[in-house]
Amino acid sequence: MELSGSIALVTGGSRGIGKNVVQSVAGRGADVVFTYRSSEAEAEALVAEVERMGRRAVALPLDAGDAGAFGAFAEMVRGVLRGWGAERFRFLVNNAGLGLYASVADTTEAQFDEIMDVHVKGPFFLTQRLLPLMADGGRIVNVSSALTRAGVTYQGFAAYASAKGAVEVMTRYMAAELGPRRISVNAIAPGGIVTDFGGGAMRDLATNEMVASRTALGRAGLPEDVGGVVASLLSPEMGWANAQRIEVSGGQDL
Repeated sequence: MELSGSIALVTGGSRGIGKNVVQSVAGRGADVVFTYRSSEAEAEALVAEVERMGRRAVALPLDAGDAGAFGAFAEMVRGVLRGWGAERFRFLVNNAGLGLYASVADTTEAQFDEIMDVHVKGPFFLTQRLLPLMADGGRIVNVSSALTRAGVTYQGFAAYASAKGAVEVMTRYMAAELGPRRISVNAIAPGGIVTDFGGGAMRDLATNEMVASRTALGRAGLPEDVGGVVASLLSPEMGWANAQRIEVSGGQDL
């Protein structure tokens, strides 16, 4: 399998898109360390699923918005690697996130800070902490959103889309600075995906139908539409793709 012998680290991996990323990279032969914030039972169920696939997995708790905890988290990762007889992991997927639906007029400073902590400050400083544990020639995938392109069409996402716009700029700078280590960095930008994200907004029939009507392929997305794309970006064939924003939306709002 194309990722055999590699170790991936996925944040926010216990549910939604992150869960499918874990399943996809494990299905292609990688061992996986993934994080969860509160859904421990779901995380442990996913560990068992990966182990049934013949791969190793460990779920670690992490609040992706608490940069002060990243040092201790990195040491936990180091311990997992040692337990597996490894010194480095190869792939990092910065997926953890939370939603916010609020107009510019109604967004509070606390809401804004939380969005920025989880989506911008978190990936920036977590990546910084984990770089000493990453193998040269590795890959980083940051998760953005189709709302950075078509966001003005969907009012109420100003803070969230602004954070994801910062993720895309951060991705290019990471790619430039990590080039000497042959670490490529790309961002994926999912469209509307049916998960529990944002309170499960995409499960609402009216919202789902609205997104489907504005998507070229005629439906809202599913987690499995995204996980495989991430796994493909980690494959040897995609090694020359770098500093790119790759939208995974089925052609939403063309």
